[in-house]
Formats: sequence, C-alpha cells, structure tokens
Amino acid sequence: MTNAMLDSFVEFQKAVQSESLRAWRRWVNLPNVPQVAREVQVATTPHDVVYEEDSLKLLRYKNEHSIDFNEPVLVCFALVNRPYILDLQPQRSVVRQLLKRGFDVYLVDWGIPTAADRTLRLQDYVCGFIRNVAKFVCEHSNAEKLNLLGYCMGGTMSAMYTALYPEQVRNLILMAAPIDFSGDEGLLNVWTRKEYFDVDGLIDAFGNCPGSFLQSGFQMMKPVQNYVEKYAGFVDKLDDDAFLENFFAMERWVNDNIPVAGETFREFVKHLYQQNELVRGEFTLRDKPVKLQNITCPVLTLVADQDHLVPPNSTVAIKHYVSSKYVQNMSINAGHIGLAVSSKAHGTLWPEAAMWIADHSSNKSGK
Repeated sequence: MTNAMLDSFVEFQKAVQSESLRAWRRWVNLPNVPQVAREVQVATTPHDVVYEEDSLKLLRYKNEHSIDFNEPVLVCFALVNRPYILDLQPQRSVVRQLLKRGFDVYLVDWGIPTAADRTLRLQDYVCGFIRNVAKFVCEHSNAEKLNLLGYCMGGTMSAMYTALYPEQVRNLILMAAPIDFSGDEGLLNVWTRKEYFDVDGLIDAFGNCPGSFLQSGFQMMKPVQNYVEKYAGFVDKLDDDAFLENFFAMERWVNDNIPVAGETFREFVKHLYQQNELVRGEFTLRDKPVKLQNITCPVLTLVADQDHLVPPNSTVAIKHYVSSKYVQNMSINAGHIGLAVSSKAHGTLWPEAAMWIADHSSNKSGK
C-alpha cells in the first residue's frame, strides 16, 4: 500500500469515527427535543398594546435605547400568518434592529378574522384600519408624519395607503411587496390566473379564505424543500440546541395559520393578480383612484433574490410608477422569509436598511 493510499484510508477512518460520534450525540439528545419545542420563545421584545379596533391590536415596543427620530416606524404585515415573524427571536428581530437604531416602533397585529369579517374589503383595511392606526400613531408619538414599513401583502397595502395619503408618510419601505403582478416568474402569478383558479367558488363556499388552504399552497410551491430537505436537515442537527430553537420557532410561525377575510382575498386575486390594476392606474378604494404617481416620499425596496412567493422584479417595479426623487433597492441572496429572519439579513441588510431610514428621517435634535 502506497503512502497516499494509507493517508486516504486514515482520513476515511477519521471521517467515519467523527460521523459515528455525531450520530451518537444526535440520538443521545433526542429525548431533549420535545422540551426544546415546548419551551421555545417567540416575540419576546417587550411591548404594550396601545390601540385596538375589532380584532386589530397595535403594539408599541419598549425602547431600551434613545428615540432619536421624530418619525416613528409603523410596521404593516400581511393578512396571511401572524406578524411576529418580524420579532421571531432576539437575534432575528427586525423590530429590535429598528429599536437599536433609535426609532419608536409600532406594529399592526391584524388578529384573526371571524366569519363575520368575511365582508371586509381592501378599502376597509387601507382606508379604515390603516388610516385609523396611522392617525393614532402620529398623535401618540407627537409626530406629523411616520415611516411606513410593509411586508409582502402588507407592503402592497402600504403602497396603496401612501398613494392615497402621501402627506402622512415620510418614507415608504417595502419588503418583498408585490406591486407589479404581470410577470410569470412566480408560481403564485401562474396559479392565480382565471383559467386555473376559481376564487369566486372558493370564497362563496368558505366565506373566508381558509388558512390551511393558503399554507398548503405555499408549501407545495417548494415540495422537496418543505417536505423532505427540511426534515432531513432537522435529523442531521438533533445535537445542535441553537438550531433546534430556530427550527421550532419557525415551525411555530409557519403553522400559525389564519384565514383572510373573504372579500379582501377575492379583490386581491381578481383586481391585482389577475388584472394588475394597481400599476395600470385602474384600482380604486372607496371610489377614489389609487395612483402610485402620487407617492413622492423616499422609497426603499427590500427584496430576496431567491424569493419564490414575490419575485424581486414585482417589488422593484414600483420605481417606474412613483414620483419619488429617492428610490433605492437593497437585496440579499435569501428567500421570502429569510428577508426577515436569516442571519445574513440581520448581519448586513437590516443594519443598512435601518441606516437608510435614519438618513431620510428628521432627527429629534434638529440636525
């Protein structure tokens, strides 16, 4: 046997021993896994509920740092899933990034729609709930304007709100927000076409769009990753407590499904996904046209290159329709949810995004 062959054999033995030791550690730690799952903590940033309307609650986060800017940040999440993905864990919290930078931070928790909410429309959310919350936030924080940060569907509604009430928004920040629905890069754009999806039949049958329907649809967009690779990776990391905490925090959020008000879902699919009325300038709320060119404030778009739900081009396209002098895009190589919780996002993207918002806000000192 040559020296090279002997060295290779030794390395092979070391690899086998190392993997055997890891396998032993994984199975020894297996009894602890249920406890980790039970005890995992999410949404731990201290806050107060400062406003309520129907099922909506407005959270104001307690800032251990100084509040350095006149304009607070109002965070508007989607109507799908729960908003604590933006405060999932202390080291993966968009809320804490904004607090650390010196902002007064408020977040809309839409609550869970009931059967009685099935008639709520987009105009009720944008011209009703968001309008009332925005007024309250400005009064509560003694501010003339606010920074509006919208994630996914919440970003679409935030853009609508800014187009209707431009005088109240200092900066508009859009996280993976669908704006232009004309492309076919994303499966949702294809699946929601008239010839494939009978949205009227769904809503007429169920009243509200079931959360289970939405979750199964999202999961099937990446079936191998969601049903095979995720659990293979879980087994491989049974000896890693930090990984297990992150895994179960995400699982809690992913499975915390809520329905979407039926008429709102119907409108979103028909008028936006199927007819792309927002960028065409044909969309109206309470008989008032929603014109993106009315947006004149600075706009920051945050996108994920591997986003399978909202293609980056759909968000970035807003630059072609607004009248804003300052429009900037920031991106990372991550997925739709990774934009909010990945270590890459919190290592680079969010410190830069928070700085951008700060640079376009007015300092309390007057500087």
